Amino acid sequence: MKLELYDTYQRKRRRFAPLQGNEVRMYACGPTVYDYAHIGNLRTYIFEYVLRRVLEFHGYAVKHVINITDVGHLTSDADSGEDKMQQGARRSGKSAWEIAELYTRAFQHDMQKLNILQPTIWCRASAHIPEQIAEITQIERRGFTYITSDGLYFDTSKLDNYGYLARLDIAGLEAGSRVDIGEKKHVSDFAMWKFSGAETARQMEWDSPWGRGFPGWHIECSAMAVKYLGAQFDIHCGGKDHIPVHHCNEIAQAEVCYGTTLANFWVHGYFLETEQARMSKSSGEFLRLATLLERGYDPLSYRYLCLTANYRSDLKFTWDSLDSAAMALQRLRAAAHSWGAAGAADEATVARFMGEVDGDLNTPRALAVVWAMVKSELPADAKKATLLCVDRILGLGLRDWQPPAVEIPAQVKQMARRREQARANRDWRAADRLRAAIHQLGFDIEDSVTGSEIRQRKT
Repeated sequence: MKLELYDTYQRKRRRFAPLQGNEVRMYACGPTVYDYAHIGNLRTYIFEYVLRRVLEFHGYAVKHVINITDVGHLTSDADSGEDKMQQGARRSGKSAWEIAELYTRAFQHDMQKLNILQPTIWCRASAHIPEQIAEITQIERRGFTYITSDGLYFDTSKLDNYGYLARLDIAGLEAGSRVDIGEKKHVSDFAMWKFSGAETARQMEWDSPWGRGFPGWHIECSAMAVKYLGAQFDIHCGGKDHIPVHHCNEIAQAEVCYGTTLANFWVHGYFLETEQARMSKSSGEFLRLATLLERGYDPLSYRYLCLTANYRSDLKFTWDSLDSAAMALQRLRAAAHSWGAAGAADEATVARFMGEVDGDLNTPRALAVVWAMVKSELPADAKKATLLCVDRILGLGLRDWQPPAVEIPAQVKQMARRREQARANRDWRAADRLRAAIHQLGFDIEDSVTGSEIRQRKT
């Protein structure tokens, strides 16, 4: 196999090979379910789908894990502020447990609409507290923690290569820090367990060896990834915003606990931007997939739009660009439908397509291969088979698409019946006049040995 992926940890493209046999173990950072996902969030899961389908195309069995963060993610990555779940509960008037269920289901529904495969395993942070406590305990025993009045912290100064994933300049961070780091010893230290505090009651809290409280955001992913995939697995995915803090901290915890970097490849998707700025839930103003549906867009038009940019480049969203994607998708659908039954796929075209997606998931160039094939002189049945083959990776649902049913007006049906009677009477002149009148109303009559069929006229 020739698949190459850009590994953020080594800052270069590398040839991919599984660590163990034919199985690929892949972990993807899932949503923090305090609000609906926005379409920028969903872009990340579209690229992860492409990656998974490329791996499966090459014959690998993929064990794919996505977590649900339903506790511990504070409004600041610097371990300060309110828990986002508590914030969401107060905003909605529901409990933290209720909004976790509500927004998890909404996220999964969006994935389904976008034709994104469900993972092998969903795992909730709140359902894995014992695993997180066990990992924190191991880190504490090895001397990498200290306690403050508000929690148990990881001492990053004791790990020589802390922040290597992001190439962090720790000395520069310390010197340039303008934020109050409280009782933390260093600006890059992070919480593994936060105490509940006596002032306000928390909805989500647990007993621990350090006091009643809740886990830090970073320990959740480390503990769940290791439980389901092992201490060193193949691929860890996420958004590029995870690089400087969240994923650096996951790696730090794994290095102390297991002596590994957790994943062999660290693969990150880039942002979706609007005219103003990158899309983010914390801003309170973002586009949901439901917004696109309300405006009449097929959700797979957004999927197509995401495929037009490499996952490692920011993508600017405009309504014009979505319109263009919708038109391109419709052209592909109409072409595939018009080609009739599939024959044998054109191996040369499939090989060119795979050459592009094997080059760090270069979907824009892969789409260019598709369009060149559409315009080629290949037989229709070969085009159909080739398009359906590569759509296993694109995920545009071309195999199942059917043109929308057309309501034939009663007037046209009546004229068609009169034409049939004229034909039966061998009155060909009357039959031709009725056929022309039906054509003027936007429909055609197609005659065959089994009878006549009314179809909407192609424009």
